[in-house]
Amino acid sequence: MKRQAVITTEIISIGNSKGLRIPKAIREQVGLEGKVTLAVKGDALVVRPKRKLREGWDAAFKRSASKDDALLLPDDLQNEFDDKEWTW
Repeated sequence: MKRQAVITTEIISIGNSKGLRIPKAIREQVGLEGKVTLAVKGDALVVRPKRKLREGWDAAFKRSASKDDALLLPDDLQNEFDDKEWTW
């Protein structure tokens, strides 16, 4: 198990904003590079690496796919409703 780094730092001025210097040991431990997301949980600020939308979904689907993962209805299923000309 990795030992968690605990470091005290100071909030600094950056133009009209405030910022934190995040030491290399902390950035490496959680993989912070580029964009991040910020959230508030209770009285804590949570900083996480920004993930791509749906990142990891393909791998999760492949892990969960099984032999009983067949379509419930065949793709070529048509009925009278589909054959009628629709009017709007």
